[in-house]
Amino acid sequence: MSVFVIAEAGVNHNGKIELAKKMIDAAAEAGADAVKFQTFKTENLVSKKAEKAEYQKTTTDRDESQFDMIKRLELDVDTHYELMEYCNRKGIMFLSTPFDIDSIALLDRMGLDIFKIGSGEITNLPYLRAIGKLGKRVILSTGMADIGEIEDALDILIQSGTAKEKITILHANTMYPTPMEDVNLKAMQTIACTFGCDVGYSDHTLGIEVDIAAVALGAKVIEKHFTLDKSMEGPDHKASLEPHELKAMVTAIRNIEKALGNGIKKPSPSEIPNIAIARKSIVASRPIKKGEILTSDNITAKRPANGLSPMRWDEIVGIAAPKDYDTDEPI
Repeated sequence: MSVFVIAEAGVNHNGKIELAKKMIDAAAEAGADAVKFQTFKTENLVSKKAEKAEYQKTTTDRDESQFDMIKRLELDVDTHYELMEYCNRKGIMFLSTPFDIDSIALLDRMGLDIFKIGSGEITNLPYLRAIGKLGKRVILSTGMADIGEIEDALDILIQSGTAKEKITILHANTMYPTPMEDVNLKAMQTIACTFGCDVGYSDHTLGIEVDIAAVALGAKVIEKHFTLDKSMEGPDHKASLEPHELKAMVTAIRNIEKALGNGIKKPSPSEIPNIAIARKSIVASRPIKKGEILTSDNITAKRPANGLSPMRWDEIVGIAAPKDYDTDEPI
């Protein structure tokens, strides 16, 4: 199964449906499997006095509350259906991360087959239980979490009715952008070994190299924020890829998938013609007369491989030449 690439639109649509549609166009053009938005009712998500994260203060109006910022980015129910229909027309899967119980119910009514759980909800028991009861495929992000917290969340999902085989756990770091020294990509492999689930990586670093490395290390899902323009105002634009970068990432991932192969070590179809050219045969290093004993003084190994393999050297040394040989003639 190929790597499932999620182009994370998030809230980079800035609350505007036409911008959201252009993002769907860009994700489809890049070759992503899905484009993901965020579903929330601001009143259910954050209190009116909640402060922004530091990275949000630097990318938006510092004096604006988190509540007011998020309210501007909220998509209503009709917009959800319109964007889903637009995704269907463009041949890309519509996904959205719900941030409250009502949003889970909305996305279930819309018929979503995959439910993405954001890192901030990994300790939200009633939320996890509500998604677990649906029995759908689940992608669980684990930013800020330790192994014990992942185990607890996994237990709740499974006990609520979701088969373990339907759950993919994403290693993540909840800092925008994530410093390279904090990526800790080996933790993705730790998660895979600990829980026996498919794993992936939700990336908030700048650039695409970590995503490519994650695929090489076994990621089945890659999620990456993107935007139409990094210079736009909003909390996540600066830590997102622009469309040409998203396309480069998807292309690189598909190439790495091909390059990983099946793990069987044998000559590939493309290199078989080179075997005779690159390998060697046992040949006469000087003229040899019939009956002369073959030794390292009168035989050697040279290209091409159109005679006996040098791996049979010990069989040849010490026997009498069955005929006359010219220099470089295969034995």
